Amino acid sequence: MESDARRIRTVGIIGAGRLGTVLARLAASAGYHVIVAGSGAPALIAPAMRAIGATAGTIPMVAAEADAVILALPLGRYRMLPAEPLDGTLVIDAMNYWWGSDGIRDDLNDPRTSTSELVQTHLAGAHVVKALSHMGYQDLEDEARPAGSAGRKAIAIAGDDAADVSLVAALVNDLGFDPVMAGPLSAGIMLEPGAEAFGADVDETQLREMLERFPTSQRGIIVARARGELPL
Repeated sequence: MESDARRIRTVGIIGAGRLGTVLARLAASAGYHVIVAGSGAPALIAPAMRAIGATAGTIPMVAAEADAVILALPLGRYRMLPAEPLDGTLVIDAMNYWWGSDGIRDDLNDPRTSTSELVQTHLAGAHVVKALSHMGYQDLEDEARPAGSAGRKAIAIAGDDAADVSLVAALVNDLGFDPVMAGPLSAGIMLEPGAEAFGADVDETQLREMLERFPTSQRGIIVARARGELPL
């Protein structure tokens, strides 16, 4: 698809918890057609989704009908996602490793790779972009503002393909936040727990400053050493 045909019109969300529900509400309010798949039968979440302007569906339905699919489920379950149906799909990774829900998982906390790169490896045919992950669901719900609003908050985006990142940036803007480019998918580690930007509810300037400080932060030094960018 090219130009206008690549616009996101239908947003799919896998995960009907607090984050998924907030994102569904924001996307529906912004005029997108929204399909949400939870862990159970669609009928279980259909009334709640209908109340916020979204449609309840299944993961296969989301994969087939959505122009972009947001992953809003616990990161520890990413290997349960069906890879083949998401081939060629723009997948927005809003997940983070959280030991409270994922348990102690060394494979999800390896400083040599971002968790979004793990998701990309599993969803080999998808186009994975990291976004909508570092701000808490309550802040996402409370802070959305129209473009140009004073004090508008920012959301960082990390991805390897410029066209994919541009599409996600347009979506982030429509949801009510200023998009900030963090770099390639590997740079998504700057948005994970342990980094200053994780949990950040700040404007574009402040978020850029946080990302710029990452290399000299404690977490940044750990990451650089693990990746062979600094001597041990």
